Amino acid sequence: MKTIELQKMTRELCHELYKGWSNDASIYTDMSLFKPYSYEKAAVDRYFDSKNETSRILFAIMLEDRSIGELQLKRIDREKAECTLSIHLQNDAVKGKGYGTQAERMAVQYAFDELGMAAVNADAVRKNIRSQHVLEKVGFRLIAEDDLFKYYRMER
Repeated sequence: MKTIELQKMTRELCHELYKGWSNDASIYTDMSLFKPYSYEKAAVDRYFDSKNETSRILFAIMLEDRSIGELQLKRIDREKAECTLSIHLQNDAVKGKGYGTQAERMAVQYAFDELGMAAVNADAVRKNIRSQHVLEKVGFRLIAEDDLFKYYRMER
């Protein structure tokens, strides 16, 4: 398996990522909202700009020299020393190869070691079994669930 890196997301990397993006039906709780993805430069610019805030760090998941996914540490709460992990891989060509697992492990280590977090939270759509499996493999434990999501937590 090839090794990935996490790199701070730039506007250019964000465009590269979304030019090859495919929407994944397994992350939609309401399938009436699902539609095939179509790249639009202005929409990607708006998306990138909306993620530029102090309570969030957006990473590009890099395989060799190309962006294959994004990972966010969001809702960073320095008083509580916790944040929430979010990850999305570009398309089916890069899923199921261990890249998400590697990225999640790196992100959790970064959250604990660099940000000083005591806990990292995550959630997965109930029907997204693959995401649940990766969270559990990385060491997250299931703490709650409802009709739509399963909620996970990892403590230092």
